[in-house]
Amino acid sequence: MPLEATPRPIKIAILAMGGEGGGVLADWIVATAEHAGFHAQSTSVPGVAQRTGATIYYVEVLPGPRHRTRAPVLGLMPVPGDVDVVIASELMEAARAVQRGLVTPDRTVLIASSNRVYALPEKMAMGDGRKDYASLYEAGRAAAREFICRDYSALAERSGSVISATLFGALAATRALPWDRQAFEAAIERGGIGVAASLRAFDAGFRAHADGPTPSPGAASPATDAAVDPRLATLDARIGREFPAPLGDILRAGIVRAADYQDPAYAALYLDRLRPLLDIIGGSDPSCRLLRETARHLALWMTYEDTVRVAELKIRATRFDRVRQQHGASAGQALHINEFFHPRPEEIADMLPAGLGRWLLASRWAGPLLARATRKGRVVRTSSLRGFLLLYGIASFKRLRPRSLRQERETAGMQDWLDLVVLLAAEDYDLACEIAECPRLIKGYGDTHARGLGSYRKIMAVLPALRGRGDAARTVAGLREAALADDSGERLARQLSGIAHQV
Repeated sequence: MPLEATPRPIKIAILAMGGEGGGVLADWIVATAEHAGFHAQSTSVPGVAQRTGATIYYVEVLPGPRHRTRAPVLGLMPVPGDVDVVIASELMEAARAVQRGLVTPDRTVLIASSNRVYALPEKMAMGDGRKDYASLYEAGRAAAREFICRDYSALAERSGSVISATLFGALAATRALPWDRQAFEAAIERGGIGVAASLRAFDAGFRAHADGPTPSPGAASPATDAAVDPRLATLDARIGREFPAPLGDILRAGIVRAADYQDPAYAALYLDRLRPLLDIIGGSDPSCRLLRETARHLALWMTYEDTVRVAELKIRATRFDRVRQQHGASAGQALHINEFFHPRPEEIADMLPAGLGRWLLASRWAGPLLARATRKGRVVRTSSLRGFLLLYGIASFKRLRPRSLRQERETAGMQDWLDLVVLLAAEDYDLACEIAECPRLIKGYGDTHARGLGSYRKIMAVLPALRGRGDAARTVAGLREAALADDSGERLARQLSGIAHQV
């Protein structure tokens, strides 16, 4: 029988991050093709710069039985404008595929999970560096011939598997490849590892596609009320009784956060600190903009990151479970977790009662001795008993936090800010709203916190010169955004210099 002319191969690009099973997904596709008697080939281009190492897996499948077609020469990497199916394990990876030209409206089926794993530039931004969810979604929808977008990560988690299995189910449901569902499932069964969980996830991904057209998000999923601990029932009732209804969601999230950070009494203090502003505004602010922004940033400021908080979060059982799940460790496997700690003497002094902390920083011998002992930092294995107990001991300083040097300093700063917001609420509402957002600059710990706090203080220092001006609110907003956009402080310095020349 004469050999037929070589047909055009089906080209599939898979964009996935470390631990998501992108290689397994490529192997399943190749195994399905080869079992059907087709020529198939897969390659990968690993990348270590993005998050956990975003990798492009590339598969080419030659339709038709091997014995009837000539041995093909298949490609080693995807070419822009020449890809039939693109599978992305996360929405930003789908956008990257669009940006590279791998997705085209005349031929490409784009399958993307709607979940987000934030990229390093998003995390490193001083302000809110997250890319707009709706714009990423619209980019995929506009670029592809067919765009399938579901939260395949959540489906996989509910199925007890990884996202590669749900994406494999979605691929089968699109009919973009010339095999029926049973052929896809058989590839999973022949793999012999985690078959039951993978088949459940496959089914979830397959059925999600069959449920109907891809829903357009318009925006990120709406926030829901935080679950309120029964110990906070009295405070929950107080929110409903004393505060405007539109604030309920953010205030409940605030008391949950404050109680987790310290205790229910601290959550009650959170509401107490908002009462003066509520009394001043009353019902004169239907939008609740000022109250909402103040409540949001007060909750964040009251739960500032310190060494105690970092230690507490690193030894929580939920964190160990999450790390095990992310790395695919089974119940019988040992998993070692190493943490790098480099607390400065100032951060150690901040943990101590205020008087003792001030003495430590002022001491001519204790401070330098502590600095020498901590100058290199250390690696702590929290999965070991010794490392766990070390961080447990640091976390136990939580009981001393209300009397600590850091709490004394943060309380003074918070109160000055709240007093200023209350004062400006009646004088210049728009300016009060911009001042309410200025604590966005104060975040993190160590050098990050020091830089943000320095920028905040510089803006507060020029406020007396701005009060009474018609552009005061706009100027403060510009100063804040300049500080958030440039961690070197140069942009903020230039704008402050311009204000100084105007005065």
